[in-house]
Amino acid sequence: MSSRLDQVEESATLRLADMTNELKRQGRDILSFNLGEPDFNTPSNIIEAAEKAMKTGKTHYAPAAGIPELRDAIAAKLKSENTLDVSGKNVLVTPGAKQAVFYTTFSLLEEGDEAIVFDPGWVSYDACVKMSGGRTVWVKSNDDGSLPEGLPKYVNKRTRLIIINSPNNPSGAVLDKKDLRLVADLAKDHGLFILSDEIYEKIVYDVKPVSIGSMIPDRTITINGFSKAYAMAGWRIGYAAAPKAIFQNMLKVQQHTATSPTTFVQYGALAAITGPQDSVESMCRQFRERRDVVVKGLCDIGLPCEMPRGAFYAWPKVEGSSEKWAEKFLEAGVGLTPGSAFGPHSDDHIRMSYASSMSDIKKGLERMATVTGGMEGWTKKQKQK
Repeated sequence: MSSRLDQVEESATLRLADMTNELKRQGRDILSFNLGEPDFNTPSNIIEAAEKAMKTGKTHYAPAAGIPELRDAIAAKLKSENTLDVSGKNVLVTPGAKQAVFYTTFSLLEEGDEAIVFDPGWVSYDACVKMSGGRTVWVKSNDDGSLPEGLPKYVNKRTRLIIINSPNNPSGAVLDKKDLRLVADLAKDHGLFILSDEIYEKIVYDVKPVSIGSMIPDRTITINGFSKAYAMAGWRIGYAAAPKAIFQNMLKVQQHTATSPTTFVQYGALAAITGPQDSVESMCRQFRERRDVVVKGLCDIGLPCEMPRGAFYAWPKVEGSSEKWAEKFLEAGVGLTPGSAFGPHSDDHIRMSYASSMSDIKKGLERMATVTGGMEGWTKKQKQK
């Protein structure tokens, strides 16, 4: 067996989702708040565009980097919305944003190189770094999700890459210009690259994220996709914009692995990015309503929680092992993800996705209250409403 996978664990979020689904198949009444997948249907105009593409013969191989129309549309979006001066020639369309993350680490890291990942951070960053021969250096974020002033001390001669994710999965934090300038200055001073994962950029509340690529374009790989904003998780379609040399290496990896993204799916993505955006706005409004209920409910039952400014996750604090808490909640019929999955400093949190119906959210909070002992406070709050 290949030794390069010895230090890579399976995805905790997918593993727990599988466990939850297995319990459901066994007849258990489980409410799942594990996966980061919008519970909305893909907008009809996107489905119709993909259907039309299939019916008109768009079922053959596509260009390895993606169809030109989509690459150009993505470049136009990045220019108008993110202030990134890129052309379609430097946009790589990928089978999901996760694939773009791996292409980046695989293209940049030599054996033993280090990549800085902020804790809490998405579970697959560490795995992608390790599978690329690198080593993850975890840096604990501040409690509000901002970056620590002591970040420069983690940079050394082996540091090659800094990975940022704003809005953040799992905390929902959004980095401000001060944080981004700190990272940009480090990259410039030490010749580092930045992977900016912006997959949740359109799911925000009273804040507009800034793309760090607008500050330091020659050192930034900007990654995004369609799964979250357009409820297209199962379509597996994402993209990356990168400096020319890095783009060429990422393209090589795609050519020799996935070949290209699914052809007709790209026409659906084209309709998403160029068509009406009202479905995105409607989804965000509902996520905001759910967020407010979830955060209040968690605090009411004794689980302190910062207010997320983006994405669709709550990140409440717990005392003791997050895995043991997750097990207790699962016994009560609620599937959650332990904070330990998101970094070595996050075992005192759990992640709750509120990409679920409001009725399920309220039922889930009631069940969680039986575990925390906060049922009395929760019931009182509900009666007052």
